[in-house]
Amino acid sequence: MLCVHDTTLVLIDMQHRLAAVMADRESLVSELQRLIRGALVLGLPVVWTEQNPDKLGPTIAELKSLLMDNPPIPKMAFNCWLDERFRDAIERAGRRQVLIAGIETHVCVYQTARALHEVGYEVEVVADAVSSRSLQHKELALRKLTALGIHITCVEMALFEMLGTAQAVGFKEILALVK
Repeated sequence: MLCVHDTTLVLIDMQHRLAAVMADRESLVSELQRLIRGALVLGLPVVWTEQNPDKLGPTIAELKSLLMDNPPIPKMAFNCWLDERFRDAIERAGRRQVLIAGIETHVCVYQTARALHEVGYEVEVVADAVSSRSLQHKELALRKLTALGIHITCVEMALFEMLGTAQAVGFKEILALVK
């Protein structure tokens, strides 16, 4: 189970040029907005990346506006864990659970989730908040991650796991997000 006090949200590469060609783009962006808003309500640290931003552009405005309190980590490696700034941000958060969302599922999300899992983090990938250009590629990546022992979740499941009870701080705000 995800624990609100032990979880970091990682958002991978939701940039204009990539996001524009993702399968189910509208649903992806909507779910990511709910996930980010929920993470902020719950006080989760959020680490977000941009792959080669000079070529792929900035994070899409719908998400960037929610994340303005901390800057993105620019990177070139597909596996975020290979970037020292990313590793430092994850380690500074001091949490052992990592919730991963973003694009592309079969490239950067897959490689990052696998690497975090291999170094001992408890990783969950948010199935309705990840995508690839092809749904087949997304599904293949989710199957491979599951086979490695990495858990797959969805936005609503993750948020309610971290709440734990209807008496938790933030319950009403989370409830409003998922309705």
